[in-house]
Amino acid sequence: MTASPDSLIARFFEAFDNRNGRIPDRADFDVLFIDNAVILHKTRGKIAVLTVAEFADPRVALLTSGRLRDFHEWETSSSTEVFSKFAVRVSQYEKSGELDSMPYGGRGTKLFQLVNVDGEWRIASLCWYDDDA
Repeated sequence: MTASPDSLIARFFEAFDNRNGRIPDRADFDVLFIDNAVILHKTRGKIAVLTVAEFADPRVALLTSGRLRDFHEWETSSSTEVFSKFAVRVSQYEKSGELDSMPYGGRGTKLFQLVNVDGEWRIASLCWYDDDA
């Protein structure tokens, strides 16, 4: 159960972690989102609109393929505003790992819309961009 927006976002970032032999699982992502959640990603000047499956499947595949090693993402700063059963969180984040035996990293911004359903916080939508995108 995710009793707070902070714990939900911590679980979100933990889902990407494959350090120390951790094996990310698709189920780690599914429990974070409501049904029909929308994910938007700015890349190369365009906006991609994704379902949770379209977002999670390629990431889990990359994180478990052996190509991306010792990877994790973490918040560097955040702000959260709660409005009754809804919340908005702005997260600045960084990421680090090794992709195809080369250092890999970056930073960016994630914008979350959260909803509290039956006492559990979940992600309703996510927008994000990397600073170099």
